[in-house]
Parts: sequence; C-alpha cells; structure tokens
Amino acid sequence: MTVSIAKSDELPGPHSDSSVTRREPAPRPGTRWYYAHRRRLIGIDLLMVTGAITATYLLKFGDELTTEVGGTGVPYVVAGLMVGLLLMGALGGTESRSRRILGAGLEEYRRVIRACFVVFGGVAVVSYLLGAQLSRKFFLTTLPLAVLMLLVGRWAARCGLNNQRRGGAGLTPTLVVGSLEDLAGMVEDMRRRPDAGYLPVAVASTDAALTPEGLDGLDRVSFQDVSEWARTGRVEAVAVTSGLTRGEARRLAWDLEDCRTHLMFAPGLTDVTGPRIHFTDAQGLELVHVDLPRFSGWHHLLKRAFDIAVATAALVILSPVLLLVALTIKLDDGGPVLYRQERIGLGGRTFTIHKFRSMRIDADRLIDRMIDEAGGKALLFKVENDPRITRVGRFLRRYSLDELPQFWTVLRGAMSIVGPRPQVAREVAEYTDAAHRRLLVKPGITGLWQVNGRSNLSVEESVRLDLRYVENWSLLGDLIIILKTVKVVLQPKGAY
Repeated sequence: MTVSIAKSDELPGPHSDSSVTRREPAPRPGTRWYYAHRRRLIGIDLLMVTGAITATYLLKFGDELTTEVGGTGVPYVVAGLMVGLLLMGALGGTESRSRRILGAGLEEYRRVIRACFVVFGGVAVVSYLLGAQLSRKFFLTTLPLAVLMLLVGRWAARCGLNNQRRGGAGLTPTLVVGSLEDLAGMVEDMRRRPDAGYLPVAVASTDAALTPEGLDGLDRVSFQDVSEWARTGRVEAVAVTSGLTRGEARRLAWDLEDCRTHLMFAPGLTDVTGPRIHFTDAQGLELVHVDLPRFSGWHHLLKRAFDIAVATAALVILSPVLLLVALTIKLDDGGPVLYRQERIGLGGRTFTIHKFRSMRIDADRLIDRMIDEAGGKALLFKVENDPRITRVGRFLRRYSLDELPQFWTVLRGAMSIVGPRPQVAREVAEYTDAAHRRLLVKPGITGLWQVNGRSNLSVEESVRLDLRYVENWSLLGDLIIILKTVKVVLQPKGAY
C-alpha cells in the first residue's frame, strides 16, 4: 500500500538536521511500459464502451438512426455518444488506469464498476429532472453490458500485462528497506509474484550490516543513503518492511518527496487485504482499523445464490461432457464411473464428495503405504507420477475434468464454487491452529491456490493462500478466481 505521512515540527531520524533543502526532482525512471499499457487500456475501454452502446442500440432500434429520446428531441444516437463520452471520462476520473492498481488485486475492477454506476446513476437522475422519457430497456441493457464488456476487456489487458511481467518486462525497480530477516521475505515474495509488478534491485538493512553484494546479489545501500540512492533514478519505488521508528519513517518520506519515487509500507497485517483496512485520524491520533472477517449474514446468502446459479448452469452446459467422460471411464477398465469419499467441510462436518474416478479401484488401500514412503505427512499429499492413476484418469486430472461432478455437491449445499479444497480426516488431523480456519467457510471446487500454481506450490504456501481467501473473500473475488480457473484449466500447469 502507498502511505502518506503527515509533517510535524519534529525532525528525528537518520538525517536529523534542522534545515530543509529542496532539490530538483530526479529524472523519472523508465515508465515506457506504463504509458504503453495505459494507451492500450484507453483503446480497450473505448472499444468496449462503443460495443456495449452499439449492441444495445441495434437490439432496441435496429438500423433506425432518427429515433429520439422522448420529450427531448435528442436522437438516441447522440444520447448514446454522450453516455459513451461520460463513461470514458468517469473511467479516467476514478483513476481506474492508475499505475498503482494495475496487474493485481480487485481495486481496478471496483473502480471500473464504480465509474459505470456513477454515469448511469447520473443519467437516470438528469433524465428524471428534465422529464426525458428514456427507454428503460435501452438503459437497463446498456448498464450491465457495459460493465461486463469493460471487465472482460480489463481482464484481457491484465493477462497481457502479467505475461509481460513474467517475462521480466513491465516491472517497477524497487529498493527494499527493513530488518535483515524481513528483507529476505519481502525480496522472495516479490520474486515469486512478478504479477504484482515489483522487481527488487537493492536492499537497505535497518539493523545489521549486509555483505558487500547485498542480499542475494542485490545492490547494497546504507539506510542513511536511501533517499540519495533513490534520487539517482535507478528505482521507482521504496518498500519499507519493518525496523523504522515513527520519526525515521517520517523523515524518509520527506527525503523522498522530490524523488518522484513511490513509498510503500508493508502493513504487518498478514494476508489482510485493502477492503478490511481503514485509516482514521482522530485529533491527531492516527490508527489503522481492521474489520474482522464475517462468516454469516446477507453476503453469504448472495454467495449461496451465486453458487446455485453457477452450478446449475455448469451442469446443464457441460452435460454432454459429463456423459462422454462417464462413458470413457467405463470403457477403459469397466470399473465404477464415480468415486465417493468422506471429506471434512464447514465447521468440521463430514460430507460425501463425488468425483469422476481417475485412479485404480484399489487406490485407497495403497495410500497409507505411499504416505509413509514419502515421509509420513498426509497434509495435501500428492505424487507427481502417482502409479494409482489410470491412463484416462491422467487426462481427466490434467484438465480437472474429474472435478465436474462436484457441481452437484455444490447444489446439495455441502460445497461452494470457490473456497479451500475439502480434505480427508487424516489431513485435517495434521492441521495447525491456523490451518483449522480453513473450516470456517465451505470448501470449494476451485480456490486461490488452484489458480496460483496448483500442485507445484509447497504445503505452507497452499495453506497460506487458503487462509488468505478465508480472511478476505468477496463475491467479486470469487468471480475473478473463476475466470482465472478457466485459464488455468485450458493451460494446465502443476496438475497431477
């Protein structure tokens, strides 16, 4: 997150002199990728807005170009053009193309949705005040279509940007500041998640000397020289993990004012995301409020309705695939088509899960021996070349086709579309206290770790992603995970 720090008369910190020297702004580091991406976004937004308005117009009026908005004398063609211009302006006004939110997180999508509702809400109010007889069909069709098309366009643009970032382009050179222990964690996180858009190029420790090469071969910077080093233009961001006093943080912010460098502070709130964090300033007392996660209420009713709608649609649309898979399994070895197993769900309650059988009929009798041979840890146990998997089963698992019957389990209410994967009792028996929080929500067909590496992730990282979902889930977040799941299934990596 980007943090601004208020000034005061107090000037503690590593540069504690009483004079304030204003310097010429440092040259802006290379931002060519951002301006190119922003131009692409403007083009995509314009295309999506034009497409939504044009499609609605053709559905309502066909090729008639002279139809007027009742009571105004303004043709719908002109009204549509005005709405399109307002939408483009609102997308800029909500800063939906801000560099800070591109490539990761839900804030970009929230701002797109906000811009659409502001424009259409404003149009509705103005139409009412002017007595304009605006076609409700035209209005109520254009709004959801514009939202949908804009979100799809932004998602496609994000996929392109993230592909660039995974190839080493479009990254923000970053200097990481903090204690030696936290530096290593932050650098590792940035390297493991290039989609976030940060490239660690230098480190500055607040509590210990670094080797001449710095951390993992990164440039070494003295904490006292952070602002001077940033002023050279070699970094676009300074990320502070820990180890700074209040005064040092304030002074660092002042020293970076004329560097045109983003200053970020890791909040120290593990896996708590933006919507749950609020800043308040009461009579000079600055506090960070963290909303507690809620596991009941109206938003869970919406999630249940969403689950029913998606599961029903999936079973209807995919019914030919279900029949084909069932027939293929039966013809392969003559065994049962479905595999049933007891899993642990919401609140620790057991339920029966149904999957297309992808293993030998005697697979369950071999699992204990395989776990013992692998070190005895049952939690998230998987073997890349599992000898129990059949020839057909290997194909089913690669494209997650074995999971399709779980849509029926969702309709029964034991599972959700999105959530932590349900596990068997022997795995739950190995849960830490933190891992038990996975049981606070319904298990899901897909989830965060399924779209972030699947079986290639370590057990610790998989559990961390599940807990992140439990703490921060939202309906919009579920929709994003579903869209990512489609991509992961079509380009399977780490599936076995």
